[in-house]
Amino acid sequence: MHTIVMTGATGGIGRAAAHEMLRADPDLHLVVMSRPGVPGTDAPQLDSGIGRSTPIATDLADIDSIQAAVHEVTRQLDDGSLPPLVGIVGNAGLQFVDALHETVDGLESTFAVNVVANHLLLRGLLDRLSSPARIVITVSDTHFGDLRHNLGMVPAPRWSSPSVLSRPRAFDEPGTVRAGRRAYSTSKLAAIHLVHEWARRLPEGVDIVAYNPSFVPGTGLVRAAGLRDRLVGRWLLPAVAISPTIDRIPTAGKKLADVVLGHTRTASGSYVDRTRVVASSDESYDPDRERELWDFLEGLAGLRTTASQ
Repeated sequence: MHTIVMTGATGGIGRAAAHEMLRADPDLHLVVMSRPGVPGTDAPQLDSGIGRSTPIATDLADIDSIQAAVHEVTRQLDDGSLPPLVGIVGNAGLQFVDALHETVDGLESTFAVNVVANHLLLRGLLDRLSSPARIVITVSDTHFGDLRHNLGMVPAPRWSSPSVLSRPRAFDEPGTVRAGRRAYSTSKLAAIHLVHEWARRLPEGVDIVAYNPSFVPGTGLVRAAGLRDRLVGRWLLPAVAISPTIDRIPTAGKKLADVVLGHTRTASGSYVDRTRVVASSDESYDPDRERELWDFLEGLAGLRTTASQ
């Protein structure tokens, strides 16, 4: 038996992936980190009563909550309540209709959940990973910022210092949907930077992969949108959903599960577009940015650790 820790397993692509992972791997025990009270997180609902999942209450927008959840997972690993840890899946993600939402730690919520939470989770559990192990972070092709990848619905990322990006009002007209979506695409660019930097630092036998599900109708990308995007969602997307270039939720979930379980072969640091290893955007390859982001996130973790002692 072995354990995989997963965020974002309570709905959409993540829930479909969780079911597929438990079906395909009879030796898997899945630890699901999610906010308390979220429907579908209790073990019988998630694993159909087979007893191979454990919910851990976690608010990914709260650093203290993440650290408490990591402590609980490590405790259960150390006392044998959980089998050895062989994987971490950072699938949770947020997108808001503005860039004003702020966490209890004073961080912009999109950046906090899509970037900071992943780093803190990996940092906290790294020492408990048993080789060979795989880490998968769900990203988005919106980070390309072009019409081909986002149908014109999401503005291109706009990079600046992580100390700026991590705070509310980092983008022009922060109260608008456009700013909220730019915060999303920028956070997904940051997540790819993070994957690259982790790939350089992980020990032998532990790899990390960025998974892009592409556009999946039904996951809420166009909610609270303007008239044009609502029309696209109502008329265009149902038509293109039958295209081989766009997946339904169950299909995208299976492809995520295949990446997590190693059925999709790829080197550490790779960008997997559904089933194919491809290059992410030219902008996403920037060692200086990646190092700066790493240092900033390490600072957040270090400051909170110091403050908690």
